[in-house]
Amino acid sequence: MNPPKETPTTDFVTIFDETYDQPDCRAYFRMMDALGYRNQHHAVAAFRAGLDEVMRLRGIDAPRVFDFASSYGIVSLLMGHDVTLEEVLRRYRAPQFEAATPQQVMDWDRNWLAERRRRDGTIRFAGLDVMPNAVAYGAQVGLFEAAFAEDLETNHPSDALALELSHADLIVECGSVAQLMPRALDRMLAACGPVKPWLMTSPIRGNERAAAAEVLRAHGMVQEVLPLPPFVHRRFESSEEQARAIANAQAAGHQTDGTETTGHFHAQVLLARPEGERTDPATWRLPLSVAPLPDAF
Repeated sequence: MNPPKETPTTDFVTIFDETYDQPDCRAYFRMMDALGYRNQHHAVAAFRAGLDEVMRLRGIDAPRVFDFASSYGIVSLLMGHDVTLEEVLRRYRAPQFEAATPQQVMDWDRNWLAERRRRDGTIRFAGLDVMPNAVAYGAQVGLFEAAFAEDLETNHPSDALALELSHADLIVECGSVAQLMPRALDRMLAACGPVKPWLMTSPIRGNERAAAAEVLRAHGMVQEVLPLPPFVHRRFESSEEQARAIANAQAAGHQTDGTETTGHFHAQVLLARPEGERTDPATWRLPLSVAPLPDAF
């Protein structure tokens, strides 16, 4: 499979437009497979630990997780099911998916996921993305109990989305998008009401934005980097992309030897929460290391 054509949208991220709004998830997960995506494998382990902690602090039994810029719901999938990223990416290599209709893929995926839902599965997941087909797929296969195709950079949330956000306990985002959209972040947090949910993101190093930190502070939240080593996001597509990534990471104050110099974007987990809930992550069930996945399965 040839890597998909890429369309750069900023100096910091690459968006593979043709994969993000297909009627089913095949192109999206095959793109992740082809480019060696690993961010979700590492970040979700930290997201689960953060969710456990906010549940403990607030006495929550049935938490509500809001998957921001969710695309086809890979973060919700990994958080809510006994499935690994490796299993997900292997799945869509199977020959049966070549000639399947989108409805067949959704029917197969719905059954496959239902069999693997975590037994402690009391989490309600909601998804938000600007791509209607992506969030519709997540809802169709049971990943999202509520799904929204809205652009918060352009518009305020709909009444239904605002209501969903007002009940959120944890907002998660995997990759970098939340760090690039301060207007969306501000509108989302404004809709959350006076008690803000925790926010966990895993941006590529160099994609952190001072504007996002300012928005968080304005909503009474404090951001920190979790004490985890940098982890692989995906392989670089070219030497030019690697050079840009190294320059961006170094400009943000990161040491890049042994990380970006190895041929991969690297990411880290950022946590934002109200000042009064700043427990020490060293006391959590936080994975101080996660076994890396091989560069190719």
